[in-house]
Formats: sequence, structure tokens, C-alpha cells
Amino acid sequence: MKDKQTKPLQAVLHGMDGRTYKTMVMYFQGPCKGEAVVVEEVDGEVDIVDLDFPSGKSALDKIRSQKMRRPVIVLSREEVSFKDVLYVEKPIHLATILSVLAQARTLIQQQGWSKSFDILPVKTTENPVSVAEKKALGDGVEIKKTAKHKTAMQMDEGSFSAFIGMITEIDFNDKDQLDKAFYSPKNYFQGYVTAAVKVSKEKNRMLQLNSNWKPLLIFPHSHEVWLDADDKQLRAFASLEMNKATGAKLTITAIDPATSAVREKMDKFYDIDAFVWKLAIWTSKGRYPQALDIHRPVFIKHWPNFTRSLITPHALQITALLMRGPRSMLNIVETLNIKPQYVFVFISAAYALGLVGQAERKSDELFEPPPIKTIAKKESKGLLSRILGKLRSSK
Repeated sequence: MKDKQTKPLQAVLHGMDGRTYKTMVMYFQGPCKGEAVVVEEVDGEVDIVDLDFPSGKSALDKIRSQKMRRPVIVLSREEVSFKDVLYVEKPIHLATILSVLAQARTLIQQQGWSKSFDILPVKTTENPVSVAEKKALGDGVEIKKTAKHKTAMQMDEGSFSAFIGMITEIDFNDKDQLDKAFYSPKNYFQGYVTAAVKVSKEKNRMLQLNSNWKPLLIFPHSHEVWLDADDKQLRAFASLEMNKATGAKLTITAIDPATSAVREKMDKFYDIDAFVWKLAIWTSKGRYPQALDIHRPVFIKHWPNFTRSLITPHALQITALLMRGPRSMLNIVETLNIKPQYVFVFISAAYALGLVGQAERKSDELFEPPPIKTIAKKESKGLLSRILGKLRSSK
């Protein structure tokens, strides 16, 4: 276990186009050897802004207007001299960026900066959602929530089948059956949850998803859901088709803050993305979403937030491969020399969050992805072990 001071800095990237964003992600993982890792805004410890893009200046202005909640690193070809801002000249040199990251660590330790979710002010003005949530949850909400910021769980091949369950009607070792190894999320609890979350965000209102099982409460303002069930219960319900499990359609209603029992069980809160991710894994059981063509390339927008999400076998390798360019699911299976279930379940989880899609543009298929040496089982295990070792040490 590494010392706490050597954990990767949780970096939030601002003002970059998609290509630059991906390059920074890979640069931190490669040359920087994990000194920093790119995360979502809510998990950030340091902001990194590229001023050479039009959106970079506005991003920096916004950050500075919020009174610098955490250290800021600015990347630019032209020297900048903003107060309390760390500067890195482009093109970036490894020694320089490592030095600046070290300075950011020192600032965090000396000035007691904390992550943004601990210090963001609670809006109590004319936002009806935040006011309603405060009435429903009471005071001291963040202190009582214990499930919201759980770290990732890593799953090895041995525990995979036992954890997600088996699909007996599909032989994943039979290539002829792989075309039929799909499922339709809309026929399961997963589909209703994602639809309800979408409505809740669009309406900016707290909503409750009702079934013959347990109510799911959605809080769009804090990006959370609440469910009074443990993982074992959720895993069992996730695998049931709705028409067979409930006997009736699910409904969505508004939450009544006055009667909500949420405050009595604050440990039942979950980050929406982490919840939908694991729900898709348990619904998939190693199958891929019906909406995707198994023979056509799929793309990934960016790295999933593995600091909170359940890490399925070979998820890091699959992500790294897709970051190089679109590939079909079967091509991923062949290239990495792994079981189809590991590819399908990862694609299902990423697709549920909108991170994965079918490559539709002609340019996506214009060039063949660069050939990559098929990874032997022994070599694959060693590579994954090293990567997972870094993740474990970062906790």
C-alpha cells in the first residue's frame, strides 16, 4: 500500500477538445506513471485548464470567480501570471508537469483544500429542487451519507460468474451463438431506471419510481438515487423481466418531502452513475445491449470513472483499446484474447451511461485500427495485475 501522499491527484480537465482530453488521460497513465488521474468535477482535487482553446479562458474565469476552491494548473504556449495559479508551458515537458503536480500536492496539504463535493455551497434561493431536497433530508446530509462516495470494487475472473449470475441458454464458447447473446434493457428494471433518471433531470424535479418491489427515489440536484435494498436484493431484481416480475407497468410520481423516510436511512444513497453502471452489469449477465450490432465498430467517449464504478475483468484493457479507435466487440475479444462475456458486460455498463455508441460516421470506418499484438493469457494477467495494483494503492 502506497503512502497517502503518493496517491494519484484527482484532476479535472477544462477547456480541451475531445482529442486533447484523451491525450491528457493517456499521458497521466503513461509517462506520468499515475501521478494524476482524470476524474469528474465532483471528485476533483486540482483543476487543469488549457488556455490555448477558446473555452479555456471562460473556464478559468469561472474557476477564479468561485474563489479557487482547489489548486489550478494552467497550460499555455504563452506565459501567464495569474495569482495563485500554477503555470506549465506548452509543449509540456515531463519534468515540468511532474514538478507542478508536486506543487499542487503541497498546496492541498498546506492550505487544507478539499474535494469540491465537500465545499460547494448549498443553494437555498429560488431553486425548488434544492429547497425540496433540504426539507426531505434535513440538516447534516453530507455527513450522514455513507454509500455516496464508496470506492471501486475490482472483480477478477474467478468471481465474475458467481457475482453476476449465469445465462444458461447461451453458450458463449460457441461463436454461432454470440449473435444472439444480447438483451433489451427496456424489458428490465434497468430500462425504467434510466428513463426515470432522464425525466428527473429534464424536469429538474425529485421523482419516485414505483413498482411492486421497492421505491427508487431520484435526486437530480445532488445526482443521487436512494433505494432501501442491499446489493444482493438489487442483483436478484435486476435479472427479472418486468412483465414477469411485477405484473404491471412501473409508474413515476413526485416525492413528498414531508412523508419521505429517506433521512432515517442515509446509507441507502448512491451516486446515479455508479448505481446505473452496476445495475447494467447485473442485468446484462455477460450479454450485450440489443441496440448495438456485434459486428460493427463501437466507440467510447472517454474513460469511465473507475474510482467509483465496479471494475469488471479486463475493463481497463478494453477501455484502453477503444480509446485508440472504434472496434467491433468481436474484434476486442480476439485482440485481447478474452472471453466474450467480459467485453459484453463492460459494453453494457458503459452503454447504459452513454459512454459507448455505435460508430455511425463513415470516417469511423475509413481506416482500420492499427494492428495490436494479441495478448497471451499470462501476459494479459500480468498487465492487469499491475494496473489494478495501482488502483488499489490509490485508495
